[in-house]
Amino acid sequence: MKITIIIPLYNEEKTIEILLNKVFKIKINKQIIIVDDCSTDKSGQILREIKKRDNMVKIFHRENKGKGGCIISAIPYITGDYVMIQDADLEYDPQDYYKFIEMAQFKSCKAIYGSRVLGRKNIQLTFFKISRIFFNFILTKISNIINNQKLTDAHTCYKFIDSKIFKKIKLQQNDFSICPEITSKLSKLRVRIYEIPIKYKGRDYSEGKKIQIKDGFKAIITLLKVRFLS
Repeated sequence: MKITIIIPLYNEEKTIEILLNKVFKIKINKQIIIVDDCSTDKSGQILREIKKRDNMVKIFHRENKGKGGCIISAIPYITGDYVMIQDADLEYDPQDYYKFIEMAQFKSCKAIYGSRVLGRKNIQLTFFKISRIFFNFILTKISNIINNQKLTDAHTCYKFIDSKIFKKIKLQQNDFSICPEITSKLSKLRVRIYEIPIKYKGRDYSEGKKIQIKDGFKAIITLLKVRFLS
């Protein structure tokens, strides 16, 4: 099984090299597609200086398009059997890739989400994290109602999807709304989404967190639009 790992990159000069080294060390058959979204810090420069490896594709946007735009730009280059989406920060741990591969092989799953909720016993709570957990809970509930699903974490970054299906759903959203777009379009194709627990170390805005409350409202609009108007 070959895995294509898509990494959207925007202003992550402090983490991108560390993240890529973690991905390089994962001993699986993989292709890495990393898309710099016209970063204004040194991210693009760092990416250019990283030695290109076999099955590694670098894409550089001339204008900022958003996370969804990065994922869409990567689609024509996909050669793997499955696609994994990986943020360029350090919130998600590439060591979890092994869990997805094992699950896909064992149950022949076409789509697996990494849940930040399942299996978590201890969470260091600050006001910021409490509010984020609450909004993620509400958005997941809304997504489940609209798409007739039973997910615990619909808006996780870690989405592991059969590449044939991933190409078939014809993504259009350029921003963070690509996450609910993927979930809704999988639902319309009647693709069952499995979930597995993953490691997660959230950061706040002072550490570079980019998603905002307005993106939550966009997510709801996208859910409704994809489900009922497309």
